[in-house]
Amino acid sequence: MDDSLKYLKPVAMEKAYRLLNVGGTGMISAEYKGETGMMPATWVCALDLMPFKATAVIDKSHFTRPLIEKSGYFAIALPTLEIIEETMYLGSVSKYDVKDKIEKSGAKIFTLDGFDIPFMKGCAAYMIFKLIPEEHNQQAYDLFIGECVKAYADERVFKDGHWIFEQADPKFSTIHYVAGNHFYSIGKAYDTKISI
Repeated sequence: MDDSLKYLKPVAMEKAYRLLNVGGTGMISAEYKGETGMMPATWVCALDLMPFKATAVIDKSHFTRPLIEKSGYFAIALPTLEIIEETMYLGSVSKYDVKDKIEKSGAKIFTLDGFDIPFMKGCAAYMIFKLIPEEHNQQAYDLFIGECVKAYADERVFKDGHWIFEQADPKFSTIHYVAGNHFYSIGKAYDTKISI
């Protein structure tokens, strides 16, 4: 039996921005009236600390985009090396073409906290955002801004407000998309002499 969900712990809002501060690939998902969408995106970025806000660039051609626009919510999760193949499949197939793409990806799906937004098991962190409507940015730049309303992280890699990848199994490393089918996973930790 899969017990990975027992490791999910709430993340304090003042620490939630750190979940996106590693530059990893984000898994964007949304739901509207029973219709779900899920797609990886690499142009995902923390925008503000408190309240924690983030941005995501989501092209007009993506199935997930109108779900975000209609529902007013979206999620960002951080896929790990353990689910790299599922992540790549979700990014290479459109739900416009393959209606059951999420099922065909092999991803194990769950929801959190009364939201119907789908999440893929095996991610290092999960965040739910309320869309901050900025029509000009969305239409001109495909740029979506959201305020985080819930954040969770797997305590095996994020504990007490800090990433601890160096202490975890490498399969829990976040993945960083480059191009084609080429990814990196997060590597070793290094501390400088100067501390801030």
